[in-house]
Amino acid sequence: MGLGDKFDNAAEGAAGKAKETVGKATDDEELEAEGRKDQVVSDVKKAGEKIKDAFNR
Repeated sequence: MGLGDKFDNAAEGAAGKAKETVGKATDDEELEAEGRKDQVVSDVKKAGEKIKDAFNR
C-alpha cells in the first residue's frame, strides 16, 4: 500500500469517529452505527496494510 492509501484509511477512521460522535450527540443511532462501521473498515484496511508491509520486507 502506498502512502496515499494509508492517509485515506486514516482519514476514513477519523471521519467515522466524527460520525459516531455526532450521532451520539444528536441521538441519531443510524449515524452513530455508520461511524462505528467506518472505523471498523478503516481498522481492517490498516491491518491489511501491516500484513502487506510485513511480506514486502
